[in-house]
Amino acid sequence: MTLDRRTLLRSSAAAAGLLSTSGVHAGQRQDDAPFDADTQTRFAANIEMWWRGTPFLDRIDAAASLGFPAVEFWPYQGKDIDAVAARAKAAGMVIAQFTAWGFRPGMNEVSNHDKFEAQIREACAVAKRLDCKMATVVGGNDVKGLSQAQMHDNIITGLKRVAPIAEDNDITLILEPMNIRVDHKGHCLYGSPDAVRICREVDSTHVKINWDLYHMQISEGDLCGRLAEGFDQVGYLQLADHPGRREPGTGEINYARVLRQAHDLGYRGLVGVECYPSEEPSKAARRMAAAVRW
Repeated sequence: MTLDRRTLLRSSAAAAGLLSTSGVHAGQRQDDAPFDADTQTRFAANIEMWWRGTPFLDRIDAAASLGFPAVEFWPYQGKDIDAVAARAKAAGMVIAQFTAWGFRPGMNEVSNHDKFEAQIREACAVAKRLDCKMATVVGGNDVKGLSQAQMHDNIITGLKRVAPIAEDNDITLILEPMNIRVDHKGHCLYGSPDAVRICREVDSTHVKINWDLYHMQISEGDLCGRLAEGFDQVGYLQLADHPGRREPGTGEINYARVLRQAHDLGYRGLVGVECYPSEEPSKAARRMAAAVRW
């Protein structure tokens, strides 16, 4: 295949963007990468929030260069899924999870359940192309005229409807509670007790919680205690420090203690790093690596 001058310039610009962000060539792991084989917890970099301004596919290489074994991202719509899968495979990276169903329209309204089912079927096919085993689903923002109890019942109904689809495809749907104090005012599902109750009622091996420790800290605190109480419904963990939604080591959460608690409870999965780096990503990753070791 021949490259014209314009294509070559675009390729060179993309490579330069990655070099300036990660300090290495695409796919090359830094010798002193902050996340190495001795890191007790394995992390998935959220490539919607890290390396913003870098071409999307190049963010996978940037994550690999810092020693992350995996990445996660938000909606699959609008992305070249086959290209994402190929780049991850070339870099030796796992796709931990992506968003299958977002805030609007809400799963908390029965009139949206036909669309919800159709989209979950599509997302399961996307997950297989990515060799990915998890996909996030969101409950939805408040619906005028419905009580919170009614909205939660509708979430249960929707999840029960799609649970057999997830089971047949061996894809775990992870329901994410948000926080309504800082980031998601007007969302219908926040904190762990309601999410735990919903997932217990759905009663599926393939419907669990995306237990975002950042959202839980803001909503309820007592991270270790709450995690122990609802651990049977944990499907995936995410984190960010608070305040600021930056990397661990910048805020009030003792993540070394919390991650050790998760390990002691039996968690061996990836932990999504869904935060905005406070500075250049390699420096932020080093701060984080120091803060999460136990």
